[in-house]
Amino acid sequence: MPKGEGKIVAQNKKAFHDYFIEETYEAGIVLQGTEIKSIRAGRVNLKDSYVRIHNGEAEIFGMHISPYEQGNRYNHDPLRTRKLLLHKKEINKLYGEAKEAGYSIIPLKLYLKNGFCKVQIGLAKGKKNYDKREDLKKKEAKREIERAFRERQKM
Repeated sequence: MPKGEGKIVAQNKKAFHDYFIEETYEAGIVLQGTEIKSIRAGRVNLKDSYVRIHNGEAEIFGMHISPYEQGNRYNHDPLRTRKLLLHKKEINKLYGEAKEAGYSIIPLKLYLKNGFCKVQIGLAKGKKNYDKREDLKKKEAKREIERAFRERQKM
């Protein structure tokens, strides 16, 4: 957990399987009405979401925040586009990197920090199928080593 990071509400575990994460950034997020209450209840999904830079602003698409049960008519559209709060320098750097072929900007984590909702976004390069298989082999080998080590300690 990075220094000062609070309670993790949602993680995009598939992102680490499908992409090489080059850099990470912390961004604030503009929320509406009862969205923060749904986030605090853990009713958020980052699975198919992505970040796009349009007109000098970073926006997150496809992030699903379920409507708040007690929200009645004040609820929001669960899949609406939400603006991310980043410094202009960071936005320009991300835009330049994302224009390169094969790079994407994807959300990695959503967490609460000092009462505010933050999103950790990453500059990512897509993995090929053979890279994914190699990662799975490494993970399996590491698991085997740890299992053998535990067996040895029991003796």
